[in-house]
Amino acid sequence: MKVCGIEIKGKEAVICLLSGSKGLFEISDCRVRSVVLKDPDTSEGLRAFQATVAKLAEDYQINKIVIKERLKKGKFAGGADGFKMEAAIQLIENTEVELMPASRSKELLKAQPLPIAFSETELKAFQEAAFITAYVAIIEVKKTV
Repeated sequence: MKVCGIEIKGKEAVICLLSGSKGLFEISDCRVRSVVLKDPDTSEGLRAFQATVAKLAEDYQINKIVIKERLKKGKFAGGADGFKMEAAIQLIENTEVELMPASRSKELLKAQPLPIAFSETELKAFQEAAFITAYVAIIEVKKTV
């Protein structure tokens, strides 16, 4: 199974591709580390963002996109542009998309911690949340199979 973990920050969707099978994990190379929403105030801008993510999912044969869920209210709530991006990704046809709540992520990580330190993955530091989101999504699928 190939999963694309996404963390939305401002107008940027930080991504990490992770494959998992038979208890082994592989970080897949990807042509981009993030996708930026250039014009959040027009339907063309949102469509272009959505098309970019959809093309990425198609090119890398991604089975599932998992987005790190953000708070809807409070001091650390996500911004309007981020929620537009989230909706655009969720509406991509022929791709399974899921939100991963932080509480569920922590629960799964506690049950099955990362097999290696993040610093050993050769990913950029800003990709850590996307990596963890993809990892816990694969763990969750493994537990339900």
